Amino acid sequence: MKSPLSFFAMILICNCIVLISCQDSIPKTSQDQISNSKKNNPTPIDDEYAYKEEAISIVKSRTPPPPPPVIEESPEEEIIEINELIYTDQIIEDHDEFEMDVEELNMDVEDKEPIEHNLRSEIIKESKHNTEEYNHIVENEFLSSLEKPLSTFSIDVDNASYSNARRYLNNGQMPPKDAVRIEEFVNYFNYDYPQPKGVDPFSINTEISDCPWNQDHKLVHIGLQGKVLSKKEMPASNLVFLLDVSGSMGDYNKLPLLKKAFQLLTQQLREDDRVSIVVYAGASGLVLPPTSGNDKNKIMAALEKLNAGGSTAGTAGIQLAYQTAESTFIKNGNNRIILATDGDFNVGTSSTSELVRLIEEKRKTGVSLSILGFGMGNYKDGRMEQLADNGNGNYAYIDNFQEAKKVFVQEMGGTLHTIAKDVKLQIEFNPAHVKEYRLVGYENRKLKNEDFNNDKKDAGDLGAGHTVTAIYEIIPTSSASTSANKVDPLKYQDRSVKRWAKVDPDWMTIKLRYKKPNGEVSKLLEVTTKDNGISLQATSNNFRYSAAVASFAMMLRDSKFKGNATYDNISEMAQGALGKDEHGYRKEFLDLIQKAKQADIRLTAEK
Repeated sequence: MKSPLSFFAMILICNCIVLISCQDSIPKTSQDQISNSKKNNPTPIDDEYAYKEEAISIVKSRTPPPPPPVIEESPEEEIIEINELIYTDQIIEDHDEFEMDVEELNMDVEDKEPIEHNLRSEIIKESKHNTEEYNHIVENEFLSSLEKPLSTFSIDVDNASYSNARRYLNNGQMPPKDAVRIEEFVNYFNYDYPQPKGVDPFSINTEISDCPWNQDHKLVHIGLQGKVLSKKEMPASNLVFLLDVSGSMGDYNKLPLLKKAFQLLTQQLREDDRVSIVVYAGASGLVLPPTSGNDKNKIMAALEKLNAGGSTAGTAGIQLAYQTAESTFIKNGNNRIILATDGDFNVGTSSTSELVRLIEEKRKTGVSLSILGFGMGNYKDGRMEQLADNGNGNYAYIDNFQEAKKVFVQEMGGTLHTIAKDVKLQIEFNPAHVKEYRLVGYENRKLKNEDFNNDKKDAGDLGAGHTVTAIYEIIPTSSASTSANKVDPLKYQDRSVKRWAKVDPDWMTIKLRYKKPNGEVSKLLEVTTKDNGISLQATSNNFRYSAAVASFAMMLRDSKFKGNATYDNISEMAQGALGKDEHGYRKEFLDLIQKAKQADIRLTAEK
């Protein structure tokens, strides 16, 4: 009998013979192809641009690069960076297949194949790895009109907070309290204010009535309506698309949605407009030199080629974008960088304070910075809001394709074209009528009283057709209610109401300063307003709807000032003040109220 060892040795020899036969059966040509493929496509040694299909190679530059090329002389194959050169073979060539109109783009990116994920699993994934950041908000308190008669703040046209909170509610979650900025909820919606009639680029509108969440209080509604400009009236635009293509942008609601959004904007461009595209990941690069807005195929092809990969050198991208915008600056034009990112910078300067100082210095060039936020899980809201505020631009969050249409199509004039800059308001309250007051929202837009007359102090800008609304909650002198913190009586002076103020029917004086888009000296406007005894039911749709939105935001924040507000009475008031709702945003708000109510019930039950 043969030993077991001999038996297993025979099996091993047979397996080796079969393996050698299989290798010999592979055609020599196939082996050559595999070998050549490995030679021609070596494994990349870094991940600076981990593009999947048409890779962009990065070559270190040992000498300082020249400035970005001007539009007349830009060779299409040369792409210039601050520290590096990027070469692309096909990224900016014409592609007929990219001829499309807004209707062809009118599809929700969530219908695309990469988005067919289980929504609940996405929520669970987000909760496990959530590194989103929001700046802490301390709500405005009531102040005594005798002790502090002035309230000074900058306007705010940002609305990112609303669409970001909508993303949470649509996912069945309550948004973080500090993600809710009341003024951005209110200013997400347009209001039916009259167009300006004089030389000033906006109208000022006021209204006083009862406070819906506290029957002992009043609300003061202040609304600004920016002048609407036709496309012919809009100056030529010099735009730089600064796009984050790092690895963190690979999710379905980031780079894929970003590309669709900017393709929408491309469709709105005119022949006199010019566009450059700067991208950044582990390094930054100019992937599309300044190109006429009439050459839409080239712009859209460049956008379509982008893929996500690598780390996030946001500062280098910002510097290159400003360099590019300055090299093709249009005098008296709209010179603007549009940064699209999740805000998660992790290479180079990443400190928010250092980035803000950089942006403050760069805004002196006359180039504005607007920011579009994308994605979830690692979203850096506080950083992006500060950059946009200090860059003389606006800040929006794109949570779906419909929001992209709102920003880049329906409200393009307000998004891109400034009609008044450094707009500040200062309200002086008459203590004969107003005991205490509270500015609802605008916590991070408050200014020192002396900043109002200081033309060097930066403030918010107003875009063409934009509306801006501010709300004050008032405790009238006739009310027994009081909320302001008290101090001891003064020993050496007496705060008293002037005799004539007691007979003056005006409750307050509203002062406003603004500069022309290219001006350096502000102009002062002044209006007064009084209580005409109008009941809440008799107020305008503007008044009631904005009050409903502000009340809803206070509910999401669980504000101590929300009074007797409930989801149901908020919904009822908003339903009765829908007014003109051309695009359905106000009806959508009603749906969000119900989603918040259900999410709040679940959250309470889990406690």
